[in-house]
Amino acid sequence: MNQHQLPSDIVGLAKVMPPLSRRGFMSSSAAAAAGYTLAAGPVRAEVIHTDTKGLEAGDAKVKVPGGDMPVYYARPAGVQHPPIILVCMEIFGVHEFIKDVTRRLGHLGAFAIAPDYYFRLGDMSKVSDTQELMPKVNTKSDSELFADLDAAVAWAKSQGGDDNRLGVMGFCRGGRNVWHYSAHNPKLKAGAAFYGPLTDKSEAAPKSSIELAPEIKEPVLGLYGEADTGISVDQVHQMEAALKASGKTAEFHIYPGAPHGFVADYRASYRKEAAEDAWNRMVGWFKKYKVLS
Repeated sequence: MNQHQLPSDIVGLAKVMPPLSRRGFMSSSAAAAAGYTLAAGPVRAEVIHTDTKGLEAGDAKVKVPGGDMPVYYARPAGVQHPPIILVCMEIFGVHEFIKDVTRRLGHLGAFAIAPDYYFRLGDMSKVSDTQELMPKVNTKSDSELFADLDAAVAWAKSQGGDDNRLGVMGFCRGGRNVWHYSAHNPKLKAGAAFYGPLTDKSEAAPKSSIELAPEIKEPVLGLYGEADTGISVDQVHQMEAALKASGKTAEFHIYPGAPHGFVADYRASYRKEAAEDAWNRMVGWFKKYKVLS
């Protein structure tokens, strides 16, 4: 990525039309109190809330180089050896949306774990300005990311999770991390990348997702919005072609009229019909490749 060029995920996020009024959105103080990031803009009042009934869920720490990495996890209570699904966050830290997604996966029978792999840079969920976030998150190297994700998997296994049924999913920058981690860990059974950038690269991460296509090690589902101003449909087709040329198993769905962040039910970018379809396709994908029962 050229240093003068904004990352694809930030372009897509910034160019979603903001709400014309505050109607239907929480106040900033209410959103912060509820645990949502403020960096992504106003928080919708009608966010999805998933309870913990029948789950073991909460915060934990995982030892990694440089300290103890915070994680949020959710797993079905009393179930032996549930499959492990990594939840790769956006750039905004493990805020309430990511925690809720983790609980949704827990209700599907997974030991879902969302690692805060930006913890060395501070608590990203408390930063309200994306311009302050970007210089920080762009220093994260793939090698450090992979070590953090590996450690999260090892911790979940130590708690009874089944790493022989390992999946990974993520949104935005986390979707990009799905593609990259999928080129790293051969134990993965399946992945799902929600609008993950495909062409971005930097000194810390010198290969783009498209360039890593020949190294992808498991079936990956790509879920993208046709109206994403940061990730073009042409880029999605390039990734699809690169994977096909390398004999990889992948499937892509492009949602007409959907912007970047269309699954993020806390943001103005949320598109209910596309979000529900994409989620159901992800669940089907994880079942098809034996991550979920």
